[in-house]
Order: sequence, then C-alpha cells, then structure tokens
Amino acid sequence: MEQQNTVAARQSGVTLIELMVTLVIIAILSSVALPVYSDYLKRGRIPQATNNLASMRVKMEQYYQDNRTYPSTCDAAGGMPMPPADDFTYSCSALSANAYTIQAQGSGTMSGFTYTIDQANNKKTTAVPDGWGTVPNGGILCWVRKKGGAC
Repeated sequence: MEQQNTVAARQSGVTLIELMVTLVIIAILSSVALPVYSDYLKRGRIPQATNNLASMRVKMEQYYQDNRTYPSTCDAAGGMPMPPADDFTYSCSALSANAYTIQAQGSGTMSGFTYTIDQANNKKTTAVPDGWGTVPNGGILCWVRKKGGAC
C-alpha cells in the first residue's frame, strides 16, 4: 500500500520537460502572431488617412464651386481647415487658383506611409515603410492598403 502512494505522488506534478515544451510552443506562436497583429493594426489605421483625404477633396471642390478658385491656404483662416492630426499629419501643397495637392504623412507607428490626392482625384501612394513592398505603378491612382503593395 505504501508503494502505491509513492507512485501516485510522483505522477501528480508537471515535469520540467513538459513545462519547457509548453513555453517553446507559446514562444513560436507569439513570434508569428505579434507581427501579423501589428500589420493588422496598421491596415486598420490607413483608412483614417484615405477618408480624411477624400473628405478634404470634397471640401476643396465645394469651395471651388462657390468661389471659382481653390483656397489660397489650407487653414481655418483660409476657410479650409485641415483634419486634426491622428496617426497622420495633413498638409496642402501646390495651391493655386486651379490646382492643389493634399498630403497625409504617417507619424508614430504609421511613419513611412505617405498618401496624396489632387484636384483631378489622382490618388497616389508616394511612400510605404520597409517590408510593405514597392508602390505599384509609381503610386499613381492607388492608395496602398495592404502589405505587398496591394491597393
């Protein structure tokens, strides 16, 4: 009877080998899951920029319809305030009576992404971070939204 109690006591715990195998499995799953999740978060933040650019284009076109010219500045004083900075900072360039370009440049975790839109509704991706592939067609008519340069 005493021998049976000793055997039962030995089998009730977890061995060091079992614990190490479990830790190795968790480490392997984490090494795969964390980069995928990080890319998922980035893909989820890209629509902030593209939606704000499209919204700004609509405002610019409304301004043009009312005034027959585009605003001379992109700020509240010029009647065209930029969207608040989120994961992107917004700016205007090439402003003239008949043309404009609005740019969204990534900051923080979104650094490396740069998107633009102009008066002709040309959507361009001018930069993507390393590891996201190359910009297709030189970025013309395309906002890259997925890794690998997919629009």
